[in-house]
Amino acid sequence: MRITKVYTRTGDAGQTRLAGGQQVWKDSLRVEAYGTVDELNASLGVVQAAHAEVRAAKPQARRLSDELLWIQHKLFDAGAILATTPGQSFASMPVMTEGDVTRLERLMDECQKELKPLKEFILPGGGKVSSLLHLARTICRRAERVCVRLSKEEPVDARIVKFLNRLGDALFVLARWIAKTHKEPEILWQREVAQPGKPG
Repeated sequence: MRITKVYTRTGDAGQTRLAGGQQVWKDSLRVEAYGTVDELNASLGVVQAAHAEVRAAKPQARRLSDELLWIQHKLFDAGAILATTPGQSFASMPVMTEGDVTRLERLMDECQKELKPLKEFILPGGGKVSSLLHLARTICRRAERVCVRLSKEEPVDARIVKFLNRLGDALFVLARWIAKTHKEPEILWQREVAQPGKPG
């Protein structure tokens, strides 16, 4: 596909067209779904930019860049599928597979081997890259929620929802893993227990 012009003037009235030609309002749930997936993809681009500043010092951290690049491509696939009129298909249409989900699970299993088991919740943080991964994780969870809501109204490829679910988990694990790689501390959540006679 060659994009020759960025602006089209066709969306000035608040509507857009899905792949397949269906015209929908820009605040429709389907547009919200693929728009949120796009937001997630952009947030991972920020992670990549931040990570490029520090990865040279830790060669083993190169894996994060490679895995995130693959994830960004898969999110673009997911967005394209969500932006297609339900029931329509094309010869060059991207796909999501169970193998994509399995790859995320395998990535988590391998990273977890290097991490201490959590005995308490941690606060988002642990350095610039780790913090940005935690932020991407929250956007991923929102994308997942929007896709679930959409699936109650229109057909949605269940593998997209499954991928986003595993990706939210994977981003959490990657945030912990990169913090450990760069020897950045994790801050555990400290519970404040209500005292007798005090508010709360």
